[in-house]
Amino acid sequence: MLLCVRLVNCGCQESEKPRVYLTWRFNHGYQRKEIMVPALFQLLICRTCMFKFKKVQESSIQDCNGGGAIRPGALPSLFFVHIVLTAILVIFLTIRGLLSVRSHHFHPKKWYPPLLTATACSGIVAFTWQWITLCYPSRAIRSAFWLSPLLTCAVGILLVLIGSAASLAIGSIALVFALIQSLYACWVNPRFNYAIEVLSVSTAFPPAKTTVLVIIWILTSIIYSSFLVSGIGGATITGTGIDILFILLILLSLIWSMQVMKNTLQVTVARIKYLNFACGADMDTRVALIDTIKHLMSSIFLGSTLVPILTVGVYSKGFVQASKDTWETFRRVRLESLIDSDLTGSFCFLSGIAGGAICTLVGGTWTLAVHKSYATEVSIYAFLIGYLMCRIAMAWPQACVSAYYVAYAENPQSLRFDPTIPVRIQELQRYGA
Repeated sequence: MLLCVRLVNCGCQESEKPRVYLTWRFNHGYQRKEIMVPALFQLLICRTCMFKFKKVQESSIQDCNGGGAIRPGALPSLFFVHIVLTAILVIFLTIRGLLSVRSHHFHPKKWYPPLLTATACSGIVAFTWQWITLCYPSRAIRSAFWLSPLLTCAVGILLVLIGSAASLAIGSIALVFALIQSLYACWVNPRFNYAIEVLSVSTAFPPAKTTVLVIIWILTSIIYSSFLVSGIGGATITGTGIDILFILLILLSLIWSMQVMKNTLQVTVARIKYLNFACGADMDTRVALIDTIKHLMSSIFLGSTLVPILTVGVYSKGFVQASKDTWETFRRVRLESLIDSDLTGSFCFLSGIAGGAICTLVGGTWTLAVHKSYATEVSIYAFLIGYLMCRIAMAWPQACVSAYYVAYAENPQSLRFDPTIPVRIQELQRYGA
């Protein structure tokens, strides 16, 4: 049985009283009870969490104001200019396509409904999957590793049935990828128990209003994706060489924008969970989000074009410096092998693959039934939207796990951590992993 103390409110605000919970875990279950806080203990808690909070805030401001190769305001400006230009392009393509639809023998009623339905389906699947991850982490992890290859195989069969040259090539790749996923799931099967344990511990108490934040993000993504789909459809109607370039530009905009949304959510949650794991304090979700938008968006914009953001939210620094500092901390406490064998990233990736595959089956099957020649492109667009949507929904569990690792690496002796990581390290050392 593990007993630990969790601070929900340090009482720093005069109008608020400190709230501390005793939390214990027994037989893989969690129980929690609120306790009274003596005035002296309140003062110590307040000073500790405020020191940690100020340290995070100062590092954030220093990183944003520090000299670098890229001005802090350059990337946000570039991103918003790109959003405006993309919106203008989409509106132009949509209007032009609808005005010339009859002369090009295009059938909007057979192209738009399947893809828009798949887009809506992606939001439902994404929200449902992150809810399953929160409530049933064991089932979620095992399902992701076994459902993803099965659904990918189904997508491959669907694309082969479409019968075009492009669909046959992509379908063959999907079938091979499904086989690779199956072999990978068999290979990492011994790591499932640890992955389930660390995911359960790190997400046991999600930040307040996480569900609301995820819903807002998913709804925004659905609306934005549907808007871009209208532009893609408009370009498809005319189908000239320049229109193909326009479609590629719109898809790149979709990928970058969705990555920015995912990383913003991930950084926000990582900041909250890190403070909670490190000193037991809860940071208000709204404050964390505003602080992320004010101080860390340059790193998020740049990181979204290059690599996923994992530690920017923890250290409140640029993604390059944050990664260096994090790996130095991991190296100091010899966590490299543990991090390398962690399955959280694979779990989130396969969750995205499974979500994209479901959307492909929805949109692709419908299109195959009503207009076969549209099925390949609709299937590709549906998969991309579904994958990105699920990655957005899975951003907060991944942030919780990364914050858990960093907080543990900084203070392995803290009573807030159970024996999950030490036991796993001993196992890896025993088997020479």
